[in-house]
Amino acid sequence: MARIDLDHIRHSYLPNPTSPSDYALKEVNLTFEDGGAYALLGSSGCGKTTLLNIISGLLTPSEGELLFDGKPVTELSTEARNIAQVFQFPVVYDTMSVYDNLAFPLRNRGVPAAEVDQKVGEILRIIDLESKAKRKAQGLTADEKQKISLGRGLVRSDTNAILFDEPLTVIDPHMKWVLRSQLKHLHKQFGFTMVYVTHDQTEALTFADKVVVMYGGEVVQIGTPDELFRKPQHTFVGYFIGSPGMNILPCEVDGNIARVGGHSVPLPCGLDPKKVAQKTEVGIRPEFVKLGGAGEGLPLKVNAVEDIGRYRILRGEMEGVALNAIVGEGMSIPESPTALFDPTQTNLYADSWLVSEGA
Repeated sequence: MARIDLDHIRHSYLPNPTSPSDYALKEVNLTFEDGGAYALLGSSGCGKTTLLNIISGLLTPSEGELLFDGKPVTELSTEARNIAQVFQFPVVYDTMSVYDNLAFPLRNRGVPAAEVDQKVGEILRIIDLESKAKRKAQGLTADEKQKISLGRGLVRSDTNAILFDEPLTVIDPHMKWVLRSQLKHLHKQFGFTMVYVTHDQTEALTFADKVVVMYGGEVVQIGTPDELFRKPQHTFVGYFIGSPGMNILPCEVDGNIARVGGHSVPLPCGLDPKKVAQKTEVGIRPEFVKLGGAGEGLPLKVNAVEDIGRYRILRGEMEGVALNAIVGEGMSIPESPTALFDPTQTNLYADSWLVSEGA
């Protein structure tokens, strides 16, 4: 296990980058604490796999330094870093048995046969493949093969970290839930530093203790699932996390009041008069938009209502901008609804970044 520090890491796939747009990773300063469970979350092309491959040693960063427990490893090979990596598609030796697949990394390191047998037997029980230990890997299902990939990382006692690059992509939905639960349990049992790359918010929020959200080659927020939901530091975090995501409405700011079109929305804090912003926006989760009758709140045009079962999603618009609201079970929708924003849950953003009280 190891603490992993990324110090001013930048990376470009071009030989001579000259501008920020040339970099897949703009600049990353980040620490993964020893024994932590982290997720790198973002849309395709945001730089999360590039960052993972820099940690594993498959890529050497253009700039910056990578440290394991305070020791520089930027120039070390993947093998020398003692990293286990589980890829999007299972990487197994099809002609080997399940047992031999798990024993392979130990035998390569000259581990005595008795110790190999003891360790492999333990991992077979943990990943629930004891009954298939003698079967060739080529006859297994995708989720069983992915269990072997994971088991090869767990079987080694010298592993500094286990890295996952979208490991559940080829797994059917039911088995995704099972494997996520097993990963969470294994992390608690073994205490390895784990970093999990995904574009799926459900995978990230259910696996990780802390989620690192990436956008455009940068880290825009690190936090617990609750922190990301309640206080998104960037508008991307707001609308990427949540289903539906946060409502983002262009506005003008006057003290502690946001003006959306011709309507006023109370804010928990105002914008520093000295701060010059090209763009200001109000953000509020659909869960915190309440519906009132005519004249009670902001005028709302209803486009559709989706019945999810335990709640309904009202999809509407205000001043030509999309606005969603969650309608709880048993709650009615007024004939001419208006929108009421909870001021304690309303965020102000300047140039896409959250404005904090006193900022």
